Parts: sequence; structure tokens; C-alpha cells
Amino acid sequence: MAKPLVVMPCMDMIAGRVVKGVRFVDIRDAGDPVECCKAYCEAGADELAMLDITATIESRKTLLDVTRRVADVATVPFTMGGGVSTVKSAEEILKAGADKFSTSSAAFRNPAMVGEMVTEFGSGAVTVAIDVLQNPAMPSGYEVYIDGGNTATGRDAAEWAKEVDGYGVGCILPTSKSTDGVRTGYDLPLIRKIRAVARPEVDVVASGGAGTMEHFAEAAEAGANVLLAASVFHFHVIDIPSLKKFLKERGFSVNL
Repeated sequence: MAKPLVVMPCMDMIAGRVVKGVRFVDIRDAGDPVECCKAYCEAGADELAMLDITATIESRKTLLDVTRRVADVATVPFTMGGGVSTVKSAEEILKAGADKFSTSSAAFRNPAMVGEMVTEFGSGAVTVAIDVLQNPAMPSGYEVYIDGGNTATGRDAAEWAKEVDGYGVGCILPTSKSTDGVRTGYDLPLIRKIRAVARPEVDVVASGGAGTMEHFAEAAEAGANVLLAASVFHFHVIDIPSLKKFLKERGFSVNL
């Protein structure tokens, strides 16, 4: 039997506040991370993701104090990301109470570090996030971007995901800049391409673009088993119990 889908609200943070943007810009405030975490746990979220989205750009570590405060109230596993640039910084996040961590730009710049993290902390603790933009010159049609989605790398997204998978990570989190925050649906071809190069046991996250419950079902059908969203949850466009009921009625396995 297929393992249940994971519904994962994502809280992007700037200066310790939850925010939400469109295509990585047009940022607006969405609340306090601890209060958001408590609300999502009570609403039935399976896991949470928290990303300090300016840590890498500002060359600083992830907000450990926020990690500790969230860990005090979280009743489901949570992933913390942003500014995870070394094995040591990953260890600090886990010691602060996060169950998992996410790394992106640093992983791209130092791929061997990904393998070191898997060896040190186990595959289940390691998520590699991959921000992409459509580029027809790439074999897969997608190019990897780093530094908060600001820097083009010239690297094909599917090729990078395959390399990441080879290090034994537990989760790959691709986000399409084209669909992020616009609520027109996930980038389904991107999900399919990442799923195709990843081992069956690796979690593939759908990220960027959910606007309706149907979009979540489409992402699951495309191969994602973790369904991440932000604004539709933050601003109560969709509530988690209704989404899970919808997905179950569509024949997917979910934790009710």
C-alpha cells in the first residue's frame, strides 16, 4: 500500500515573521511563526516547513531562536531551512529542535557536503531544495537557480536532482519560480521530471502554485508525495481537513 500523502504548510520567514510572496517577490506579512505552527498542528498538518528565505542572501545562519520556539509547540515533524551552509549549521538546527533541515545554495556550491550530511544525520533528516526557472536550452527545460532564486547557474534541474539523489537524501524539494505564489497550479512537468530521476523511496515535494484542492490532486498524480503550500493555507483559501477529505475521496491515502 502506498504511504500516505504528506500535507505540509510552508512558512517563509523574513526577520522572524512569516511572509508570503508571488514569484519570490511582492512579499506580505502572514503572522508569527510560533502561532502559525500551533494553528497548523491543530488543523491537522502532517509536517511543517519553515524557510528563512533571506539567510543565504544576507550570509547568515538560520534563526535558531525561532527554531527553538517552534520546537516547543510543534506536535508534528518540521523542517527548517535557509542559511544551512555547513554540516555544523545543520547540526545546530537539529539540536535546536528541528526534525529535518533543508539546504539549497550551499548544497549546489558544495555537493560533497550533501553526502557528508547524509552520513552524519541520516537520509531522513536531509532535504535539498532546488529552485528552478523554465529554460528551453536545458535538457529538461528547467535551469537551477540559487541565492533565493536570484542567480542562474547554467545547470539542468533534472541533472542536479539526479546528482542530489545519488548522495542518498531523503527528500528533494523543487520549486518553480514561474508558478510560485500565483495559485494557478503546480508545475506538473517539473514534478514528473524530478520523480523520474529520484529513487522510489525519496520524498518529492510539490511546491509553488497551489490554488485549488484539485491542484494538490494533480501534483500527487504527477508523482509528488509531499504536498507543500503556503498562501492558500495562511490566508484560509483552503483548510487542511477539507483538503484531506477531498484527497481521500479521490482515492489517495491520507492521514485523517
